[in-house]
This record gives sequence, structure tokens and C-alpha cells, in this order.
Amino acid sequence: MASLVMDNPGLGGGAGVGSAHSPVRATGLREAEETPVERTDAEIMLAVAQGDEAGYNYLVGKYHRQIIHFLYRMVRNEAIAEELAQEVFLRVYRSRESYRAEAKFSTWLYRIATNLAVNHARDTRGERTAQTVQLDEPDAESGSTPEVADSVLNVEQRLMREERMAAIRAQVAALPERQRMAVLMHKYQEMDYRQIGDVLKLSESATKSLLFRAYQTLRDKLKDFV
Repeated sequence: MASLVMDNPGLGGGAGVGSAHSPVRATGLREAEETPVERTDAEIMLAVAQGDEAGYNYLVGKYHRQIIHFLYRMVRNEAIAEELAQEVFLRVYRSRESYRAEAKFSTWLYRIATNLAVNHARDTRGERTAQTVQLDEPDAESGSTPEVADSVLNVEQRLMREERMAAIRAQVAALPERQRMAVLMHKYQEMDYRQIGDVLKLSESATKSLLFRAYQTLRDKLKDFV
């Protein structure tokens, strides 16, 4: 099973078996059908439980990059984020027979990723070291280089912008655990209140309250950069 994840094209950052915008066609169990049927992610995962490995490869290819980005913002280490992402999809495969589609597939997936990131943070709390960011270092999230991100800015403006970005990252990382996870899902993964609440097992109103407190804290801490 590990080789299925490790060898998946979607995990290497190259051309995967599918994209977030391409339609999903029924494969594996009903390959002989003349008219392919589009399926939801939940339906694909239910087929994976029945042996549809092409469906599993599709889901890995579709969500791997999103999960990498989410985990990177949680752990601030690219190599660890990649390792945790591998574990996320291994757990998805190992849990295929118990998957019940009671929530959206993406909600279930982010719940697995969140639990892994939280466990990693707790296990390594005493091992963290300060990170430095080089101005000419490609951004791990976008692949762009801050120095050339906007050629119309002068050196001083670029430095100020980089300082502001570093301050935002630091203050988000300093938020209480649940607030940090909610902000990352809301701001960077563009998940709505209900989806975030499903991942964190909170009501929609509790999720809104959690995010309100988080954003209020960030506004207070970053007022000098706004």
C-alpha cells in the first residue's frame, strides 16, 4: 500500500491523474460502461473501499497540493509537511473500508490532516527552533521569490512588505491552537464556517466566534503593519 502513495504522480508535484477542475469519470468497477458517469469525491471514496485504486489516485492527485500547503502553514517546515501529507493519504487508504460519507470527503480529509498536525506540534513542542527567511529564498507556498514578486517596488518597499508578511506568519503561528487551525482553513483554504466547524467539531456559531476572536487578536497584534 505504501508504494501506491509514494509512487503516485500527484505526490511528486508533476502531472497528476486528475485536477481540481477536471470531471471525474467512473473507473475501476464499471470500466465497461459506454457512458462514463461523473461522481462526487465521497462516491469515489466509497468506490475505493471496493477496490477502485484509480479513484484513490484521483483523490490523491486532487488534494495533495492543498494538504501540503495546509500542513506547511501548520508546521512551518516543508519536509515535515510532505511527510505528514504522505501519512494523511496512507490513513485515507487504510480507513477506506470504514469511510461512511457522513460528511464531505474534504472535511474528513482535513480532519485527518488537522489531527496529525496537532499531534506533531505537541510531540515536538520542545524541539522547535527559530526560523529565518532569506529575502531571495523562494516562498514554500507559492514558489515565487519575494525579491522579484513585484518589480515595480523599490528595495525599501520590498523589505517592508517582507517584514509585514513575516509578522503575519509569526502572529498566526502564535495563535491558540484551534484559532490557528480555523484561520488557516478560512483564510488560506477558503473553507466556510460550516466546513471548518465540521473539521473542528464545532457548531457554526462557535466557529464564527472562534474566528472573530482570532482575527481580533491578529488586528491588535498587527496594527503597526496595517
